Amino acid sequence: MDTPFWADADRLLIRYGAPFSPRVVERAAGAYVYDDEGNAILDFTSGQMSSVLGHSHPDIVSAVSKGIGTLDHLFSGMLSRPVLDLAAALAETLPPELGKMLLLSTGAESNEAAIKLAKLYTGRYEIVSFDRSWHGMSHGAASATYSAGRRGYGPPAPGNFSLPTPNAYRSPFRTPDGSYDWEAELEYGFALVDQQSSGSLAACLVEPVLSSGGIIELPPGYLARLKELCEERGMLLILDEAQTGLGRTGTMYAFERDGVVPDLLTLSKTLGSGLPVAAVLTGEHIERVCHERGFLFFTTHVSDPLAATVGATVLSVIRRDGLADRAATLGRQLTARLEDLHDRYEIVGDVRGRGLLQGLELVTDRQRRTPADKAGQAVTQECLDRGLHLNIVQLPGMGGVFRIAPPLTVTEDELHAGVDILAAAIEKVAPGRAGA
Repeated sequence: MDTPFWADADRLLIRYGAPFSPRVVERAAGAYVYDDEGNAILDFTSGQMSSVLGHSHPDIVSAVSKGIGTLDHLFSGMLSRPVLDLAAALAETLPPELGKMLLLSTGAESNEAAIKLAKLYTGRYEIVSFDRSWHGMSHGAASATYSAGRRGYGPPAPGNFSLPTPNAYRSPFRTPDGSYDWEAELEYGFALVDQQSSGSLAACLVEPVLSSGGIIELPPGYLARLKELCEERGMLLILDEAQTGLGRTGTMYAFERDGVVPDLLTLSKTLGSGLPVAAVLTGEHIERVCHERGFLFFTTHVSDPLAATVGATVLSVIRRDGLADRAATLGRQLTARLEDLHDRYEIVGDVRGRGLLQGLELVTDRQRRTPADKAGQAVTQECLDRGLHLNIVQLPGMGGVFRIAPPLTVTEDELHAGVDILAAAIEKVAPGRAGA
């Protein structure tokens, strides 16, 4: 460990969350990052769940190099061709109801803009999101975020309510045969929302797969019923596809599986493949009404041409190389490998997710589903020591949930090598066999 480096980090940096990974990263390429000792570390988080094309993808390098020398940043009232090119490229991948784009920088910013659009359009202010949600750290987005960061900052924006996260593994809502009853849970959640509402429900903001909430996938049929409940109340449905968009789940957008089109769609993370690019998409009617009412989101980097160039390049590569279908294919292999770990090790309680966004939850007792926080930390460290970086979500009552999200460009060999390391780490930390 580079002691002077970490001493300087302690002296100079504001700490903003969990401790830093104990490696000094010097460079990154493809599915690997490399520390200052030359060690290759397989990146199963795609950076911050963003680098769908891997690190330093040649098309992105070329686009950034060209863009920085021609059009990088403009006054926010100026418009350039790359912005229209990105809007057109996105429109080709989306239903016509989502044909209008606002180009921004980060996920929090895109959710902030979507919330403002929903409030202005409906003339209401109440926002509903899941009780394990993560939509960003700016004020409006943070007020709709329940998984962390709510205490100590004063009041959130008024009118934010939560729905129970549809966690099939842990939900207390069960049918007489013991299966998960998401319909009853959703109806119960909206009954609570209705009781708390002042009659000003504006929108429901959700992820199709909750990532920071523990890789919780919405059950088939859930999204359609959620939209019906929103429409009954005059609410808009906002989908946050920061992590699920652009091929990661095996379709270009996760909502495609359900045949449900949101009123507003937010993209970030994957749209820039690791660079700060985000967008809000909506339809002509919502955009026109909001414009007529004076919608304002005039930020420093709105409609920046370099961001647009990067986003269009990411879309082009994903479509050209068939990466959504590739994610579906590799995702089936990943699911099979993770289910094998579930069959082999008593500590593996659940496997979930789809495509190349999957989760594996560790428990100390399968019957009681007791969280395995310490074991999760130990497995994480053991994986890093063996050359695999994994991110673990440890929220109260969740246990150790690994988020597995390698780049869509990961090779089969790299994918299986990563799972082999995870298996070896589990074997060392908690070797108890399932059913033994």
